[in-house]
Amino acid sequence: MLLVTKRSGNMEPFDRNKVISGVRKACQGRPINEDDLKTLGQRVEEDLRSRGLAEVRSEDVGRAILAPLKELDEVAYLRFASVYQDFNGLEDFQRAIDELREEKAQASAKD
Repeated sequence: MLLVTKRSGNMEPFDRNKVISGVRKACQGRPINEDDLKTLGQRVEEDLRSRGLAEVRSEDVGRAILAPLKELDEVAYLRFASVYQDFNGLEDFQRAIDELREEKAQASAKD
């Protein structure tokens, strides 16, 4: 069993459905279907379990969501990251957008 340590210190079993529910909010209005969300939830769970730990922090769950969400939809990624990473203003959004652009440019250069 994989346990998640919450910020409050409480522990609870990992729940893939909670991951999907949290990501679903970031995906509202985006062209993302339920199968995409289920796949993302599975990828996050597999990533966390592959670490071989019995416990992970809730922050680790959030970080594990970011990469597959970025691949799925950049707008949903920015929405999720803005809450998860506690964006405080336009500068935070701009930095995240600049990082996305740089990653795309690097990926294009490899192709």
